Amino acid sequence: MHYAALMDGTTAALAAAIGGRIRHERQVRALTLDQLAEAAGVSRRMLINVEQGAANPSIGTLLRIGDALGVGLPALVESPQPKATRVTRNGDGAVLWSSSNGGRGVLVAGTGSLDVVELWDWTLGPGDAHESEAHSTGTKELLQVHSGQLTVQIEDQCVTLEIGDALSFSGDRPHAFRNSGAGPTCFSLAVFEPGVGQGAHAESVHE
Repeated sequence: MHYAALMDGTTAALAAAIGGRIRHERQVRALTLDQLAEAAGVSRRMLINVEQGAANPSIGTLLRIGDALGVGLPALVESPQPKATRVTRNGDGAVLWSSSNGGRGVLVAGTGSLDVVELWDWTLGPGDAHESEAHSTGTKELLQVHSGQLTVQIEDQCVTLEIGDALSFSGDRPHAFRNSGAGPTCFSLAVFEPGVGQGAHAESVHE
């Protein structure tokens, strides 16, 4: 389930904020809707819905739009002029993915372009899985499990992690996070994506 699949007040406000930021960045660059849609590999209708805060874009879709604009995902959920020092209080992160089993993918901190670093707080409910397309070339991901058991699939390779275990891998390959246990799995994830805006994301989508 995508982050705005249930458009309650919180997710609707986040969708509106993201849409406004995308529209601002597009207008600053004097790009038409058609030009940005083509560069991002999304339909014009999807882009219009995203800018209006009426769509349920996946994380992969937001990454492609951000890359086409030359800005990282963290910039899409912040104000146009972020402060040099930014504090995200507990519970104030941007929930960009959720599930009916209580899963949440929360972007809690990030840096600006060109080399973007993202810090995520992930919870997967029992049976939850989150699949991701390959990110831009050179992307690296690091994670550590805080509770439960996590299975990470990177193309054809599967790794099972227990509490305290950590993993680093190349995020420019298709990958997925899965919880096959009876209780929730919680882990922290850091993503380093170099040269945002200088190269396209992979076209294959696993969302």
